Amino acid sequence: MTLAGLFVPLVTPFTADGALAADALEGLAHAALADGATGLVALGTTAEAATLSAVERALVVEICARVCRERHGQLIVGAGSNSTADSIEAVTALSPHITAALTVVPYYTRPSEAGVLAHFRSLADTSPVPLVIYNIPYRTGRTLSADTLRQLAQHPNIIGVKHAVGSIDDTTIELMRTRPADFAVLAGDDLYLAPLLALGAAGGILASSILVTGSFAALIAAWRDGRLDEARALGHRLAGLSTTLFAEPNPTVIKAVLAAQGRIPSPAVRLPLLPASDLATAAALAAFENCAAELPEKLLV
Repeated sequence: MTLAGLFVPLVTPFTADGALAADALEGLAHAALADGATGLVALGTTAEAATLSAVERALVVEICARVCRERHGQLIVGAGSNSTADSIEAVTALSPHITAALTVVPYYTRPSEAGVLAHFRSLADTSPVPLVIYNIPYRTGRTLSADTLRQLAQHPNIIGVKHAVGSIDDTTIELMRTRPADFAVLAGDDLYLAPLLALGAAGGILASSILVTGSFAALIAAWRDGRLDEARALGHRLAGLSTTLFAEPNPTVIKAVLAAQGRIPSPAVRLPLLPASDLATAAALAAFENCAAELPEKLLV
């Protein structure tokens, strides 16, 4: 499997009384793939996966897998925790339905980098599907060196990394310079998509893209095809939108905008998250309108 292009991490829509809104989720999935995404990501941070019941998680995967089959999209599903044994069990259970598993660097326990390597090697050795490492130090408390990431990249069943380190730092530069050619780096921080593409990233897993999927797909294609002026212009416009969408914890503002647009039945999130403030919602809606005014009509999907 080759990872490239735009992967849209879906929110989990809820009704006003807190139930999972299955029809709205299916609509979001269809729209993302129709508007240019390569694939979907389910049960990630944006999906509030930690607050879903086992039955709800199974329903989310069922819906997303069905849509991906119908539209020939790839499905990456978040699976794994800070327990190696539980991670192996979770990935194995999901494997009949998914293209790859997004597996987070073990959090809270903060193992050594050698422990991280052992964790992922054990998981990759047993997984029936390829793994994508989720490298997000500001959530896991574990920073990985470029050397550790290169060692992970050498495992044949580890095909890429969602790289979300909050900057273009020395590790990022070294990783992009020395990674194996068949190891995909996907941008995981929406604000740093454009510079990471310029360094050679294969695409991105980007929460903001659920609102303007066509624009993010076009940005990735423009960098890939060498249309640099177009890529820079798109990158600047989309960065302004993403800034407002992450003004409060993800996915609260994104859900507020989707609800205001009538794409999901409510902006509801589950504790410990709180709904987006009126101020943050208004700023994001204004940014969306400004972004829409500047982008060609064909990119507003």
